Amino acid sequence: MPLDLGEITLQLEQRAQSLGQTKAGRDQRLQALLETANHVDPATVRDSTESAFDRPYLAAVAEEGLLGSQTPPPAPDDWQVAAVDGSHIDVDRHLPVACFLINLGGCVLTYGANPNADFFSRSQLATEPSDLSIADPGNTSQEEQVSGQLLGLMRTVGELERLAQVVSDLPPELPTLALVDGSLVLWGLSGQGYKPFVRDAIIRDRLLPAMEKLREMAQTRSVALAAYVSLPRSTEVVNAVRCCICPHDINHCRQSCGSRRSTATTCDIANEFLDRDLFQNLLPSGWRSPVYRTNSSVPREHYGKEQQVYFYYLQSEEEIGRVEIPAWVALDEKLLGLSHSLILDQCQRGQGYPVAISESHEQAVIHTSDRRVFKQMVSEALERQGLFSYTSEKDRSKRSPWV
Repeated sequence: MPLDLGEITLQLEQRAQSLGQTKAGRDQRLQALLETANHVDPATVRDSTESAFDRPYLAAVAEEGLLGSQTPPPAPDDWQVAAVDGSHIDVDRHLPVACFLINLGGCVLTYGANPNADFFSRSQLATEPSDLSIADPGNTSQEEQVSGQLLGLMRTVGELERLAQVVSDLPPELPTLALVDGSLVLWGLSGQGYKPFVRDAIIRDRLLPAMEKLREMAQTRSVALAAYVSLPRSTEVVNAVRCCICPHDINHCRQSCGSRRSTATTCDIANEFLDRDLFQNLLPSGWRSPVYRTNSSVPREHYGKEQQVYFYYLQSEEEIGRVEIPAWVALDEKLLGLSHSLILDQCQRGQGYPVAISESHEQAVIHTSDRRVFKQMVSEALERQGLFSYTSEKDRSKRSPWV
């Protein structure tokens, strides 16, 4: 039976009415939270957020103060931005052969006296057993198949590797913004989901060398690495405020608090707010928030000092975006300012979203029609070699319904 759209419409209307009725109270609570945060002294902010990793929620370390705003510095007259994005076709158990495809696309946009635009894309097909899994160097019988979330992590790392390669080939005299979509934090590697050899193969062997290559370039030229998160749903700053105003000991906190809610006063004043709710009220157009350091266990434990992930929020007029940067950018005033001014410029040119990322996405995207053609190409390649090409009956029935 198809969707009952009438019933769904009724449920949506009821939910919208409920949200409308609670908006006034929510706005009052947000203003109270902001006022409370503004009265927290700097020593409490420093001590509370530095030790926040013991709490049952993820709270950022406040590096430039708990809340506030910073004006954008002027952008240079001549500069360039390199961006890379990716998409992939996952391993499909309905296909007759195990494989996956990663397509990386990107662009280099040059502004100033000699404007230019270069676009590129490159596809990588993985079919060999060594490419389809990650093996434990200490025990070759242990391996992890590359698919699903793990393939997404591999693609993210590939984007940074490609970005480092592209930047190394650019004219060194121009200030350069190296930009990717999404996060520098490999959130999928947190917890116990993957064994240590998988984490090492992704972070130690691939991610960190790519980021270190960019850091080394920044020693002799002006290069700022950044990742842009559109419409972020993070609560790290809200939780930093929460831990600064918390009057309870850590044991009480662990019993009363979750990642987004607390059942204890005064902490419950922060319930259900996102970071962007705070900065929508605090940031003038074009300004950024203070810089924070994420307390995520992945970078904290595995990225090393130079590549720790910092972030700030940017008011681009259209939305509050989250900009993530490594330590070597965050702690360098010139590179931090460069990331701020150039990402703001990109957002203004892209109607609220960095234009270089939009163009990179166009080079990288794999459309639905491309995916169908890819499956057909796999089958035809096998048949040309006299190999039996088959699929599951489930897949066949979806493509050829009998009613």
